[in-house]
Amino acid sequence: MTIPDGAMLAARLRDGDRSAAPQTLNLVENRTPEGRRQTAALLRELSPARLGGEAQGHIVGVTGPPGAGKSTLLGELLRTWRGRGLTVAVLAVDPSSRRTGGSLLGDRARIAFDPTDDGVLIRSTAAAGRLGGLAPSTREAAGALVVAFDIVVVETVGVGQSETDIAELADTVAVVIQPGSGDALQFIKSGIMEIPDVLVVTKADLREVALRARRDLAAALRSVGERDTAVISVSSLAPATGIDELADALAAHRTVIDVPARRAASRRGTALAAFGAEYGERGLRAVGGRRAAERRLAEADPQADIPALLDLLSPDAGQETT
Repeated sequence: MTIPDGAMLAARLRDGDRSAAPQTLNLVENRTPEGRRQTAALLRELSPARLGGEAQGHIVGVTGPPGAGKSTLLGELLRTWRGRGLTVAVLAVDPSSRRTGGSLLGDRARIAFDPTDDGVLIRSTAAAGRLGGLAPSTREAAGALVVAFDIVVVETVGVGQSETDIAELADTVAVVIQPGSGDALQFIKSGIMEIPDVLVVTKADLREVALRARRDLAAALRSVGERDTAVISVSSLAPATGIDELADALAAHRTVIDVPARRAASRRGTALAAFGAEYGERGLRAVGGRRAAERRLAEADPQADIPALLDLLSPDAGQETT
């Protein structure tokens, strides 16, 4: 298989050529030595220093328990975003097959979209063995696609590591909860109230049950008293309701955050994830442990690209892990 030139792909993405996106996704998922070299070239050419600042697209994380209605909701959001003239890429993170490492659920089959629309890209990606977590390739893909798309959605199943990972990657995190299923109560008990920027209660057509879930979540957020988190009820039944309000809330959140700081933290998290995937716990011990690695990355230039951040860790680790 011919491995594409990372720098050339980056140039196409910078020019807004969305037809380069599928090749870009194939490249970042290629974990061969040459694939990693070309991915590094891609990421360097898409760095804030090369772009003259952070990419203008919006990375939206969507997570929630299985069966909460995320895929149906995304189909409605896609329709709304495209109606507003926005281009959208969706990376749907599926549980990994233990045998092949590939994705199992195939979210592309569950999210309604027009396959002839070149303003939409949907790709199922594997979690690479991390229950509910994000593989380094998914993180790299989101950082690359946000250069060419107005919105990049990363959808995960809300179990295991996903809440932490998605909060680290996305500019805005939406947590989707189904009323009447115990999801709201479990969410309140789980202690992750600091994760969502927007809480979405699905199946608003259930009326009183949905209203009760929304009230419970709003009360729980008030008790925390630390975040201004929107709580929005939606229904995907025709005619869908609450979708415009949700799209507005997601867009509004991006206007009030420090995007450069959030993206810098995301790049550090991606570099640490990639380092851990390559070197494992032994490599982390070689640099003094995870906290020491995080401190080393935190001292880097905020605009440093992912390959440069990896260089801060890899030489010492390489001496210990060869």
